[in-house]
Amino acid sequence: MGSTRMKSGTSQKLVLNMITTAVMIKLGKVYGNLMVDLKPTNKKLADRAIRIVMHAAGLDENEAKEYLELSGMNPKAAIVMYMTKTDKETAMNLLSQNMGFVTKAIDDYRANNGRPA
Repeated sequence: MGSTRMKSGTSQKLVLNMITTAVMIKLGKVYGNLMVDLKPTNKKLADRAIRIVMHAAGLDENEAKEYLELSGMNPKAAIVMYMTKTDKETAMNLLSQNMGFVTKAIDDYRANNGRPA
């Protein structure tokens, strides 16, 4: 059976998770199903950033580390750099022009025939 309080707490948690997920999507903090807006300030977060870039871009660990280092440890920029084959400055400009949305930055670059807008 279970307690009513426990069921209520579970439903509240589900609703709050849905709200925060929707907000993160609207703010451009996700790419696919990955939370990519991460500041790797310690080893654990750096390892997570590597895994995020690996998964998002289909890279191996060494390639993901290389792109992260080139991007200044910015997972969003590293993904855009790889997907558009551009440098950090171009990737950051693309992200800036597209309000931080990785997908929009990549699509914008491709829509302009590989030239930044």
